Amino acid sequence: MPVKSTLDRYGRVAVCIHWVSAILIIILFGSGLRADGAENAITKISVLRVHVALGVTILLLTLLRIGWWWRVDTKPAAPPMPGIQHRLSHAVHVLFYIVILGMAASGVGMLVLSGAGSIIYGGAADNLPNFWDYAPRTPHAIGAKIMFGLFVLHAGAALYHQFFIKDGLLKRMWF
Repeated sequence: MPVKSTLDRYGRVAVCIHWVSAILIIILFGSGLRADGAENAITKISVLRVHVALGVTILLLTLLRIGWWWRVDTKPAAPPMPGIQHRLSHAVHVLFYIVILGMAASGVGMLVLSGAGSIIYGGAADNLPNFWDYAPRTPHAIGAKIMFGLFVLHAGAALYHQFFIKDGLLKRMWF
């Protein structure tokens, strides 16, 4: 597999960024739910350490992906599909970028406004703030729901192409 994309397949860099991001987003869903439901401050801090680090990693991977497409590589041509599917596919991908950047901004906003960054990474567990007291918490929660919906739609469409249309779409984004 070449490093850069070809006319009909994604290259090694794009494939790695895609699958690492997908796995990390799944972990972020779980850690976000776990942190939100944690009643014990020490448990919540432990989960948030992972959640924040992975959130920053997803932000960096997304910025790398945007830079990769903008400066280094070109995407393969879209596979043949009806116009509405093509427009939906494009919209889902654009929304992924928007929501990821928004989730990162709201996450950083919560950490800065609440002062929780220093608590999560070394402070006293009994001082952990209630994140719902800070304005970025609401868009972060809404963004998580939108991200989950986009993730399900994206994965569902890929599986639909693989098992019902049988057009080999998944091979384009695999090793």
